[in-house]
Amino acid sequence: QVQLVESGGGLVQPGGSLRLSCAASGFTLDYYALGWFRQAPGKEREGVVCISSRDKSTYTYYADSVKGRFTISRDNAKNTLLLQMNGLKPEDTAVYFCNAETVGNDYWGQGTQVTVSS
Repeated sequence: QVQLVESGGGLVQPGGSLRLSCAASGFTLDYYALGWFRQAPGKEREGVVCISSRDKSTYTYYADSVKGRFTISRDNAKNTLLLQMNGLKPEDTAVYFCNAETVGNDYWGQGTQVTVSS
């Protein structure tokens, strides 16, 4: 069964850090473009950071709002996508979703809640 499962969300104070994980099963992440998206209450889902598939030239995109604070990476041995989030701000509060996309396939996780509040 093809599945993406996010974990690592939670409540953190402003300035704190969280690391999100997205574990894939039923397929290998290597040949997929991967990304993290988020959706805050009352807002549309937005792209946060994306990385190209391993068989393509490395390309990483970061939204301006997270540049210098968030880092995307792959744990190839664990078939997992990671998102290290540092310097969190209240405006980062949202449900975070991971995505894996290739020609003909587009998979989404169920989301994990990140709340940044004092």
